[in-house]
Amino acid sequence: MRTRIGVGIVALTLVLYIFLVGQRAVLLVASGEPVGIAMGVALVLLPIVAVWALWRELSFGLGAQRLGERLAAEDALPAEELTLRPSGRPVQAEADALFPAYRDAVAADPSDWRAWYRMGLLYDGAGDRKRARGAIRTAISRERAQRRG
Repeated sequence: MRTRIGVGIVALTLVLYIFLVGQRAVLLVASGEPVGIAMGVALVLLPIVAVWALWRELSFGLGAQRLGERLAAEDALPAEELTLRPSGRPVQAEADALFPAYRDAVAADPSDWRAWYRMGLLYDGAGDRKRARGAIRTAISRERAQRRG
């Protein structure tokens, strides 16, 4: 629940930012000065990029949560837990030992969103956020395609 509140606060702050930047953009364009017009046009692009980034992150978060809840309901979440060092980082050797089984599951059926999601959880547990997000994004797209087809 705290995460949702935090996301809501960030989203509302971003909406306020978009509104204020958009207002400044209109004022700059209305100034009639060539530099003001150029800056105003540039400022219009910032809110567009911000809205896209907000939509993408919220979509990712909601999709990941939905798939996680589905796997939990199916009792199909990974049972392994990695030992953490005092720093909070996992013991890398344990993650490395688990990786082949998860990689093989994805290789055996690349269209299986469950295998991709579990791979993402392993990457996340090992501290590799970039690959974790990539694997979970793949899981979301595979599940979406499965629902449509």
